Amino acid sequence: MNRFARVSRIGLCLALTVAPLAAEPVCTSDAMIVFDGSGSMSEMGFNQLDLPRIFEARQAIRTVMPRVERVRRVGLIVYGPGPRDACSNIALRFPPIPNAATRVIGAVDTLEPAGDTPLTEAVAEAARTLRQTGEAGVVVLVTDGKETCGGAPCQLAATLAADAPGLVVHVIGFKVRGDYFSWESQGGGDYTSSVSVARCLAETTGGQYVPAETVEDLIGALQRTLGCQLIGVLGQRPENR
Repeated sequence: MNRFARVSRIGLCLALTVAPLAAEPVCTSDAMIVFDGSGSMSEMGFNQLDLPRIFEARQAIRTVMPRVERVRRVGLIVYGPGPRDACSNIALRFPPIPNAATRVIGAVDTLEPAGDTPLTEAVAEAARTLRQTGEAGVVVLVTDGKETCGGAPCQLAATLAADAPGLVVHVIGFKVRGDYFSWESQGGGDYTSSVSVARCLAETTGGQYVPAETVEDLIGALQRTLGCQLIGVLGQRPENR
């Protein structure tokens, strides 16, 4: 085989290997983002919180959503702020729609965190919304960790696993902190190792629990849970639908 033929053959092999990985697959199911807009998203000044969580969350959403909208229909629920009593403010901003980036970014950019954390009921509402559009779906919960409205996330997880087997809940624990606060910027406590009470929602439904401490972590977590895994050379379906 001459040199030209060898080079051409190598180029063809590389093309066959790389080209499928470069394509963005279309996700096979819709997603709902459940976004924590409670008052704790505006906390700062203790437990190694140099900036309010909402600042970095806005940056991460602006970075990730333009790419996600190309591969998946996305809807949004926000809990926390609102006109009703603190635990009743769960707002379905919109169900899964194509080209959702502008609406998701706009909603998060204008969000003023307030109120308590009806985390469990917000996820239940997201599940109900997805069930109206199909049997399968993905819920991505972005939370700083707590449930303050008496909800039982692990009980909900068991119910979803039994009644909605096509539903997967991913949980992103963003700057989760324990109940102990310290004004010391450096000290003996490892405040970054806490885990959200909502972790069982992911573990029980076959989802992922992804901790995030920095804006880069949060961007990666959103991409990992909202995007689709690239279709490989053999054409496997994306694992996270």
